[in-house]
Amino acid sequence: MNIQDSKRVLETALICALQPVAVRDLRLLFDDALDAEAVKRLLLELQQDWAQRGVELVQVATGWRFQSRPEMRPFLDRLHPEKPPRYSRATLETLAIIAYRQPVTRGDIEDIRGVVVNSLIIKQLEDRGWIEVIGHRESIGRPALFATTRQFLDDLGLQSLNQLPLLDSQDLATDALQATLAL
Repeated sequence: MNIQDSKRVLETALICALQPVAVRDLRLLFDDALDAEAVKRLLLELQQDWAQRGVELVQVATGWRFQSRPEMRPFLDRLHPEKPPRYSRATLETLAIIAYRQPVTRGDIEDIRGVVVNSLIIKQLEDRGWIEVIGHRESIGRPALFATTRQFLDDLGLQSLNQLPLLDSQDLATDALQATLAL
């Protein structure tokens, strides 16, 4: 199969996929005839091919996906005028603490925020798939340790936590997450 045909196969699979697709899964399209590096090269070429369009090919934490460019949002909102869910300041502060300080316990979050964390906030973030319990601290009561998930990274369009903005205060972290979630 030539390069153009291989790129067409990748393009079709990614456009039809409901979730990001990992390189190892994309290799199955070619019966493992292409190694991971060859598939990555084709993906980068495909990314360049789509550079001037309203849709872009991006790599996120769980793989590759096509998505609309942020500057297309106002136009797409005219078709589907749904507003993204609004999160309370307490929810965003909790999420920011978990994202920037993970793994953390509920007690850690309460110490940083200075107030008790409502159970519904933790449940909301877990239900959204943005945080999960990754273990328990070896201390009295063995409190749950919370961390962000790959879904959190995917929803924010990030490959890793290293891409979160560097911030010097929790208020700035909360504001940054609010701006990102509004996209």
